[in-house]
Amino acid sequence: MTATPTPENNYGDPVPEHYLGLAGANVVATEALMMAHDNLADVIEAQAMMCVHGDAGLGKTLSVNAALCRLAPGLVCRVQFRARPTPRDIRHTLFTALAVSGRPPAKPIEFDLILKDVLAERFRILVCDEAQWLSRECFEYWRHLWDDQRTQIAIVFVGGGDCYEVLRREPMLSSRVYVWQEFRRMTAEQVLTVIPAYHPIWAQADPEIIAYADTHAGHGNFRSWAKITSHAARTLNKAGRDTVDHDVLGYVFSKLSGRTG
Repeated sequence: MTATPTPENNYGDPVPEHYLGLAGANVVATEALMMAHDNLADVIEAQAMMCVHGDAGLGKTLSVNAALCRLAPGLVCRVQFRARPTPRDIRHTLFTALAVSGRPPAKPIEFDLILKDVLAERFRILVCDEAQWLSRECFEYWRHLWDDQRTQIAIVFVGGGDCYEVLRREPMLSSRVYVWQEFRRMTAEQVLTVIPAYHPIWAQADPEIIAYADTHAGHGNFRSWAKITSHAARTLNKAGRDTVDHDVLGYVFSKLSGRTG
């Protein structure tokens, strides 16, 4: 079962994007994605908190985005941090993401009142990606917004192992997380099922070739498979071929490893 996302939907929500913007790639309904869909449905209904965690490149963000495009179009507000943010950074990022009019207030108390007023207007799902960058104080700020009786929000944290560890260390925070979901690497058996549906160049590939690619470079990681697939597709196009074999993989591996032997 696969679902190829359209370039945009009627609500202006960003569609799920594959790593490298890989042309021809499908969103595959893996067990993890289907579980995320079911979990998010429960979190939305309960207006609760969720933590989606796991190593980099396992499809966490894509799965959450794909599920929310179906479950809650027009209701999602996404924020993301690339460095260690402070509660002040979260305030300003939310101010922009929520398209609040006027200038950001200088005083935290006034700032919080404005954000809470906006978050009380209608139900929204706040998705905080790269949540591994958040400190305990930042998680506490999210809790502060969620705990307010007027706000109508569900919060989804998507991040690496640090995200899970910080939340679990703090009973005040972890007790409020309604659903925890860990993403793990695909098993060898899952790879043989998922990868042929992931991209056309693997649809008719010999299972032995797919297993070989996973053992040497894929390692059950979607981001690694996106790189393998991108290089392999370009190689096939340049060579005028349509089948991935050991020669193609050898050339791809040399690009990924930087070594020829």
